[in-house]
Amino acid sequence: MKRSFLFVSVTILFALNGASCQSQSARNNETAQAQTNIGNGQPNPKDCSPLETRKPNASNQKPAFPEQTRACGIKTTTAFEVKVLAKGLEKPWAVEPLSDGALLVTEKPGRMRIVSVSGQISKPIAGLPAVDYGGQGGLLDVALSPDFDKSRKIFWSFTEARKGGNATSVASGILSADRTRLENVKIIFRALPVHDGRHHFGSRLTFGPDGFLYVTLGERSDIEIRPQAQEMNSHMGKILRLTPEGTSAPGNPFAGKKDVMPEIWTVGHRNVQAAAFDQNGQFWIVEMGPQGGDELNLIQKGKNYGWPLVSFGEEYSGEPIQGSVTDKAGFERPVYYWDPVIAPSGAQFYSGKAFPEWKGNLFVGALRDQKLVRLKIENNKVVGEEHLLTERSQRIRDVKEGPDGALYLVTDETKGELLKIVPKQ
Repeated sequence: MKRSFLFVSVTILFALNGASCQSQSARNNETAQAQTNIGNGQPNPKDCSPLETRKPNASNQKPAFPEQTRACGIKTTTAFEVKVLAKGLEKPWAVEPLSDGALLVTEKPGRMRIVSVSGQISKPIAGLPAVDYGGQGGLLDVALSPDFDKSRKIFWSFTEARKGGNATSVASGILSADRTRLENVKIIFRALPVHDGRHHFGSRLTFGPDGFLYVTLGERSDIEIRPQAQEMNSHMGKILRLTPEGTSAPGNPFAGKKDVMPEIWTVGHRNVQAAAFDQNGQFWIVEMGPQGGDELNLIQKGKNYGWPLVSFGEEYSGEPIQGSVTDKAGFERPVYYWDPVIAPSGAQFYSGKAFPEWKGNLFVGALRDQKLVRLKIENNKVVGEEHLLTERSQRIRDVKEGPDGALYLVTDETKGELLKIVPKQ
């Protein structure tokens, strides 16, 4: 993906003539400095080596600032071990720790199970509506209501077959006291429009400090529907903010505007399968980009994150993304991007006591690169990156912190595993 000749020419001309437009000049100077420091994707030297050394897919593209890609490698000093808590889960997609140590797990074909502290896998929980399983679709994320210990209410996302194709839906229900079935099941939200496809359903569910439900939605991938990530009368390629009843949450930025979906919180996303709030209440997502364009984004109300008009990377064919640039006024820059990609799925900011050195770090599952990624973030910039569990060669689909401070992960395999990371004794 290349900038237009006109944009590059104007930028160079302004630099040569000392143009004094302060806001644009600051951005151009920052970008130019980053390019001077980084060259072909290498970071500004800070007495460290970049963790990523592979050749980038889009080698002609340059970051907008030095910390935007290829961070310094860091290494965990605390010895830890990985325990296989359960085996034989079919394509697990999400794991949600419960306060008593048990774990709620979804399987993409349409089953939800409880895994006990000892690793015993329950029979499928009864009462789920039918899912449209296939490709990237099926039973996807699950999230506990903020008052779960009292209400036993849970929320889940899934691919629902509808006339003309399918789309992401969100349902809620009450987990029975014996945890064998769901009661009072309601489909509280249905994304529109329907599309006949099997890709980019997004579907992470996260409750914010405000008590509202944040839902990430993909733009469904196909060329004909991809532009809807920028269209306000579509849910595709958006992050939504809902009440627990599934309606538009009060204070949403576009509510009341003509021909705009009122649930929209942010615009211009490709396929978000990783989302988490940090210790300061800030909302972060890790977005599956095109080839060479996975992004870490700090989400802010009403902002546009660019896809498909602004993006790093290229099409899977190796061709540029038509009409796209890597940086443009009016669109949010990613805090960080990966080229080559990691295929991010699942995210968790660590806040536990088991690993003090991980406090405040962001953990991200990697499907394509088959590892667990740890990011150290300071002042909203990535200052270090570590790749864990690389020796296991497993696709990490989700990662969550348990009440015991352990990290729990599920692997995206036909016979998937539930893993537990604890300090080594």
